[in-house]
Amino acid sequence: MAKKERTHLYEGMYIFSASLSDEARQKALDKVTGSIIKRGGELVKTFDQGRKKLAYEINTKRDGHYVLLYFSVSSTAMTEMWREYHLNEDLIRFLTLRVDQVPEKIEFKPLSV
Repeated sequence: MAKKERTHLYEGMYIFSASLSDEARQKALDKVTGSIIKRGGELVKTFDQGRKKLAYEINTKRDGHYVLLYFSVSSTAMTEMWREYHLNEDLIRFLTLRVDQVPEKIEFKPLSV
């Protein structure tokens, strides 16, 4: 009897290069979301946070375009997706966490300097 794949809810923060055009950034995001769907996953919610200053310089980049995705996919698919993320040159950083629920809205407090 084959082991059944477990599907979990994930929160993914993706920081794309701010130097990309709107069209190129959308293609890069479509590559990420397409990877989820290709593996039998489902997009639940997307929060486009826009362009923001990075906390520190990454590969000579000072700004990034932040996108927060909530999606469900099998846990074994995550390993394959991370491998793809590392090969995506338009993706500066990413972080994926397992979560229990999707928030209604996302708000970031401004940093006090």
